[in-house]
Amino acid sequence: MISPWTTEIPESYERLMRGFGIRSFSELLDRIPEPNHLMRRGIIFGHRDFERVLDAMLNDRDYAVMTGLMPSGPMHLGHKMVIDELIWFQRRGAEIFLCVADVEAHVMRGLSYEQIRKLAVDQYLSNYLALGLDLDKCHVYFQSESEDVKNLALTLGTRVNFSELRAIYGFGADSKASHIFYPLIDAADILHPQLPKFGGPRPVVVPVGIDQDPHLRLARDLASRLGYVPPSSTYHKLMRGLLGEKMSSSNPETAILLQDSPESVERKIWKAFTGGQPTAREQREKGGDPSKCVVFELMAYHLLEDDRELARLAEACRSGQIVCGECKRRVIHLTNRLLEELTLKRKRYLERAREYLKSVRP
Repeated sequence: MISPWTTEIPESYERLMRGFGIRSFSELLDRIPEPNHLMRRGIIFGHRDFERVLDAMLNDRDYAVMTGLMPSGPMHLGHKMVIDELIWFQRRGAEIFLCVADVEAHVMRGLSYEQIRKLAVDQYLSNYLALGLDLDKCHVYFQSESEDVKNLALTLGTRVNFSELRAIYGFGADSKASHIFYPLIDAADILHPQLPKFGGPRPVVVPVGIDQDPHLRLARDLASRLGYVPPSSTYHKLMRGLLGEKMSSSNPETAILLQDSPESVERKIWKAFTGGQPTAREQREKGGDPSKCVVFELMAYHLLEDDRELARLAEACRSGQIVCGECKRRVIHLTNRLLEELTLKRKRYLERAREYLKSVRP
């Protein structure tokens, strides 16, 4: 069972792919124009029907990308990964639908809509702009304000029964009714770019973490019943938290927040879980395991663009040429440089984000 609301890192992505019929993304790399580092390094590891979207991209045909983030706390580096993907698609002609998942934050996290709206502007929209996403070329909307999404969710509710939802999400007798209804909202988010007002059925891809796959399976089942094109999806690995679990806004010690101070970054990185040996001497003798190292993961996901440099770093770790303290000092420097640049841009864009919010229509 995969759940969008748990905090567990999968033990085996390969097993999930076999169990849920997800195909390897690497099989498409040769056809993808200028794949980004997430694609090249296997961080985006799986897909469903991405060929349909890739064909549209390569032949200059209409296609859309739909995704969203739940503003339940400050943005962290795991969220940045989604925006990096959107920027890549935007540069390749995609029409982007970007959802502010305020209904999910309200239902699943108990936040008020006023709290959510403030987080959405101060933390999310301003960071989207600072990271380089052109919001003027996106359809940005709040779930709670979109009549398209709400009306489609009601229609979808007539095409699915509780047994199907329970099979996908594992709902039990103690599940709240709001938790059971929310997946229909999410499925409506995924399918609504194919409404007649947006041009009708067409290829749509949803880039998500593997934990969101239940929403994709439900949306694909419903699409086939309503005459929509089953949505495609790409799956990225979940960033591990600094202490080894899933990175989460609700537990700031697990995450590098985009608002973290240099002192906070340094403190968190020095405490971070690594794949090294207990002592520097043992590390020199036996080497470490970068595949288990959160610090190396930060390099791979966000801090090193050069694939060859990353490969050299991994080999230096395995051979014992470097110890964990050296890597941590480097990651602290690179992370603080990234966040310093982002903070300056975010401050410049904050007022624009507030003004942009006024123009957002359901």
